[in-house]
Amino acid sequence: MATSPAARGERAPLLARTLLRATPGAVGADFALLAVRVALVWIFTYYGAGKLFGWFHGPGLNRTAVYFAGTAHLRPGMFFAVLGGVIEFGGACAMALGLLTRVAGLALAGDQIMAMITVTWTNGINSLSTTPGYEFNLTLCVLSVVVVIFGAGRLSVDTLWGRRLQCAASSSAPVTP
Repeated sequence: MATSPAARGERAPLLARTLLRATPGAVGADFALLAVRVALVWIFTYYGAGKLFGWFHGPGLNRTAVYFAGTAHLRPGMFFAVLGGVIEFGGACAMALGLLTRVAGLALAGDQIMAMITVTWTNGINSLSTTPGYEFNLTLCVLSVVVVIFGAGRLSVDTLWGRRLQCAASSSAPVTP
C-alpha cells in the first residue's frame, strides 16, 4: 500500500517528537527500571552469596569477617560480614522479585556507602593502584537510589500488591448516599 506524500509528511514530525521527547513512555520506563533491577540482582547475588556461602569462588563468612575486622576496621567482623552478606544477597532476592524494592534499594545504597567509606574511598576514583577505587561502589549506589526514588516499575510484585490494596480499599469504602 503506497502512502501519499502528505501522509509521509505527517509521520516525520511524529517520529521526531517520539525520538526527541524528554520523558520516557510508561513502557520504556518500566523496562528501564527492570534493566536496573536485573543489573543489581546480578551483581549483588554474586557478591552477597560469595560473602555468606562462599559461592562463585567468594571468601565465605569467616574470610569476610577477617577482612572486615582488619582492612575495613568494622568490628565485630563476623557481625558486619553477616550484615553485609544478608543486605547484598537478600537485597538481590527482593530486587529479583520486585518485592519491597524501595527498602532493598535503600539498604543496598547504604551498603555501598559503607564500602566506600571504609575501604575504597582512600584509593580515589579510577585508581591506578592494584586496589580498586570507589567508582564501582558509587555506580551501584546510584542505581540503588534510582530504584528507591522510582520504585520497581509495573513489572514487580510491589505493583501487584499495590493494585490489590487499592481494590481492597475501594471495595471496603463505605457507601454514602
